[in-house]
Amino acid sequence: MASLGPAVSKGEDITFADNDLTYILKLQNKRFKDKGLDVEYEYYSREDDVDHVGVASDWRDSHYSSVVCTKQCGIRRTFSKDGQKLYKDNRKSFTYATVTDVVTDSHPDNDSYCCPNCGAVSTIAQLQSGCSFCGTKYKIDDLFPKVTSYYSLDDVGINSKEGKRGMMFSMIGAMVFTLLLTIIIQCFKSGKSDGSDIVETVLSLILLLPISALGGYFFYSIFLLVRLIVVGSRQSSGKWGTIGSRQKFEARMRKIYPEFSFEYFTSKATSLIKTAVFTDNEQDLLFYKGAPLSPELKDIIDLNYGGALGVNSVEEINGMTYVRTNAFFDVLYYRDDKIFLRRQVFNASFARRTDIPIDYNFSMTKIQCPSCGSSFDAIRNKNCPFCGHTYEIESNDWTLTEFTLK
Repeated sequence: MASLGPAVSKGEDITFADNDLTYILKLQNKRFKDKGLDVEYEYYSREDDVDHVGVASDWRDSHYSSVVCTKQCGIRRTFSKDGQKLYKDNRKSFTYATVTDVVTDSHPDNDSYCCPNCGAVSTIAQLQSGCSFCGTKYKIDDLFPKVTSYYSLDDVGINSKEGKRGMMFSMIGAMVFTLLLTIIIQCFKSGKSDGSDIVETVLSLILLLPISALGGYFFYSIFLLVRLIVVGSRQSSGKWGTIGSRQKFEARMRKIYPEFSFEYFTSKATSLIKTAVFTDNEQDLLFYKGAPLSPELKDIIDLNYGGALGVNSVEEINGMTYVRTNAFFDVLYYRDDKIFLRRQVFNASFARRTDIPIDYNFSMTKIQCPSCGSSFDAIRNKNCPFCGHTYEIESNDWTLTEFTLK
């Protein structure tokens, strides 16, 4: 997780990230530079065990297995321009990352892969024998596992470390308040007292201090409950309509190909959306088939998946599947030298051929032309640069056919 901050703010490479994710991070960093923004971005662990990582879900096909890992993180973001600070926050979150690995004893030797050293496209078998361009040899363990996507959700609760600290301060604060109030009352009474009630005051404190500590515990517990309801409701506003979308969509798609995973679809959908938003011209993208995007989207400087993708409709026509969704994102905009946060919903539609199985290792940065066999980067090329063949991305991957503000 620590590598994400420098990758976002400085454009540094993450050696264990796949090519599509690396490309998105490069695009976002370019957006910062084009806007003239200086960015500090840091992910840090909120757990006592900094190496602990949980597992949320997993899926696999015949060659690859994917696991969604989760960790309690904090995210510090600071945006400045010309030395003036424009925006700063510190989000407590759960960060999710999808990690793809090779299934044991089932190496996909003929799959194409970008050489981690020089970037040339070769098969995995060739890279293990030696890259034909730079000669570097790799073991399969050097190429996998890799991170294919990530997102963060705001933590509406509080973790155990923060909870214990907050509870301790609340109880101590209540005791200190009781002690100070007692001292003040005693000071007012001192002029009329012969000193005999000092013992009574001490005995009262012995009784009152534990009661006040319990009162602090009670009020802090109420605070946590209210925070969970208020913040959680604000974040979930509009998302309740997505309940059941996953089960219905996944059940329908698995009738077409049993290995379908809603997590994979969500990961792919958010990746396509981010690439379309951060690119300079979405019409140059191979996977984008829709109308020109709203100019307002070019003011987006940070785009974080909000944890919900509602499926409105699914249609199957002549071997193609068309899916219309509501995509929830937390969005940072930069406009008129101001940065502001919006919790936004987008209309996003996707299409894909359903008569070809999903390849979990597919990447638009390493496509092999079905006409001449040459490998090329299809993110910037709709046609093969060697033979001119128009590559049909729908045969291998989902395409984004609509993306608008709702």
